[in-house]
Amino acid sequence: MTTATEFAAEAAATLAAATGVDTHDIALVLGSGWGGAADLIGEEAGRVDAADIPGFDAHTVPGHHPIFRSLITPNGKRVLVLGARQHYYQVRDAGKVAHAIRMAAAAGCTQLVLTNGCGSTRPEVGPGSVVLLEDHLNFTGATPLEGATFVDMSQVYSPRLRDLARGIDPELPDGIYIQFTGPQYETPAEVRMATILGANLVGMSTVLEAIAAREAGMEVLGLSLVTNLAAGIGGDTLNHQEVLDAGQAAAPRISALLASIVRDM
Repeated sequence: MTTATEFAAEAAATLAAATGVDTHDIALVLGSGWGGAADLIGEEAGRVDAADIPGFDAHTVPGHHPIFRSLITPNGKRVLVLGARQHYYQVRDAGKVAHAIRMAAAAGCTQLVLTNGCGSTRPEVGPGSVVLLEDHLNFTGATPLEGATFVDMSQVYSPRLRDLARGIDPELPDGIYIQFTGPQYETPAEVRMATILGANLVGMSTVLEAIAAREAGMEVLGLSLVTNLAAGIGGDTLNHQEVLDAGQAAAPRISALLASIVRDM
């Protein structure tokens, strides 16, 4: 039976053959609103549809683009843009969620930037804000790890990369992200519970990917774009179009920020 590591290596080999790039240095997962950053990072060396890589299905979530791109930065770093995030609410399988991260590690990536669009529990950190992840809560009840795989999670998000990001934008606030399973948005009571537990960012991605990255020994940076105030905070109802609209409005600014961070990594 093929292990997750072996399957990731097979996917990495297919990726290398399709893009013509043997190894990469940095992996980048682009969440809602972050897609424009790829065009600012560097020159494209190759691309491939995710559906052509083992382990990836056709993508159906608006705002996400099922393409893997290989970029080269001005300083010669190879960046793998993972445009086919598999959300837990789509596949209900933490191993499938982690597959792209494990493929990136097999492709040589030692650093990972995870981005997302999320809700905020803090009115002063409202839509359009970019937040630097300092920690997270896993409220999915799942993990991509199997067996007696004991991974240290005391510093999931790299202090060094956080310092680098803050050197580019000293005003970036810190945040603690909680991942719910979705796809339904959280109720006001669930958001109140999250704040009691210490979270101030609410979403449906990122955490399972970060766990897989730490298992692989990758250095992780997490950035959230606040697309809405969480349920019960702003008083409005929530919908996915609001997320897309907020991401589109913030796209030029956050794309420039992300590109600057990646170029300095």
